[in-house]
Amino acid sequence: MIKCIIVDDEPSAVDILKIYVEKIPYLSLQLATTDAIEALTFIQTNQTDLIFLDINMPDISGLDFAKLTQNKAKIIFTTAYSEFALDSYQYNTVDYLMKPVSFDDFLRASQKVLNNITPQSKESTPNEKESVDDYIYVKTEHKGKIAKIMFKDILYVESLKNYVAIYTTDKEQIVSLLTMKEMEERLPSNNFFRCHKSFIVALDKIKAVDGNEIIFQELKDKVPIGATYRDSFFLILNPKILSSKG
Repeated sequence: MIKCIIVDDEPSAVDILKIYVEKIPYLSLQLATTDAIEALTFIQTNQTDLIFLDINMPDISGLDFAKLTQNKAKIIFTTAYSEFALDSYQYNTVDYLMKPVSFDDFLRASQKVLNNITPQSKESTPNEKESVDDYIYVKTEHKGKIAKIMFKDILYVESLKNYVAIYTTDKEQIVSLLTMKEMEERLPSNNFFRCHKSFIVALDKIKAVDGNEIIFQELKDKVPIGATYRDSFFLILNPKILSSKG
């Protein structure tokens, strides 16, 4: 899950970007504001992966804002001014989108971030990342029992209203009192993707995609691909799909 904020002095622009963020399953909106000072204060006290940032703002320009953040987050500029494009890339800039920003451009820019960012790894040493990111412990449906689950063993996660069921490669089903949002935020976004409002899948465990269904190597289970998530899902798969150039 990529944690992001929106900073733009135009309320209408903020509203549009909020709608775009809500459409992309791997983006989690932390803050949307017209106040650049509020956003700077937020970044100083919270871990943020990505900033959607306007340039021409009254109190502080987007370029000065980017300078002050000191590379704490990736930046996608969203602006009506093309003349700042070259200057913007001296900062931690992923893309430079011209207003009015289309959803296609927004999705493409967000995908660049997904392909290059691993949440929680920015301040971790290799040993720390291995110890933190390889597994989780979850409280199970059995009172007093806590289960250790390796990320590499997870096939998919299914929502069961107030619970989630975690399906593993050894055909085990672990039920825990967690939400899908909590699972999304904890699972590494470079290999886990929410393909449906009720399902998160491990991308490296997919055996095939048949229409709007995902098939896994270890199980005959089929997981649906939701209409809202379909475009984002295939955008991730496309770089791995071989096709004839003839």
